[in-house]
Amino acid sequence: MNEDTHTDRAEHSTDGQAPVRTDGGRAEPDGGTATAGATDASRDHRDTDYLDSEVNLLRPSTPFMRDHLRLVWTGFIVWAIIVFGPVTLTAIAPGAMTTQMPLIGFPLHYFLVAFGGPTGALLLALWYARKRDALDTKYGIEHTTTEDRTESSESSEDAEETAVTDGGVDE
Repeated sequence: MNEDTHTDRAEHSTDGQAPVRTDGGRAEPDGGTATAGATDASRDHRDTDYLDSEVNLLRPSTPFMRDHLRLVWTGFIVWAIIVFGPVTLTAIAPGAMTTQMPLIGFPLHYFLVAFGGPTGALLLALWYARKRDALDTKYGIEHTTTEDRTESSESSEDAEETAVTDGGVDE
């Protein structure tokens, strides 16, 4: 093996600059996840031009995309377990899954599909909404309408006309 693969030749500092390597090179960041606070993440998010950023599901180009994709994949895995879990278990262990439930009288697999599926979907939607709101807060994304922004930035005396969404004037 090469000696460079096992040795960290960078002199680490806390001044925010890229460290100088002992062999004369300059260490550069690898573009990994940000470890800075929410204000840095929010500032980086505002400074990023998402229209010019490459969208790749296997290798997201921005920290926001990485975090959001982690949410999406986690939700997808949970959804797949909720939807296909009872069906797969019925195929694997039909004796246990087709037994009658004592209280309701339905087979277990029927109850899991009929009640567990929709309930799991609602809980998954609630989980995603809360996590996405937390992600938006972390990166400083605000969901305001045009009316909210104009009301907060203009007084009623200065606002003669209010622009509506299609660019026209609200009469």
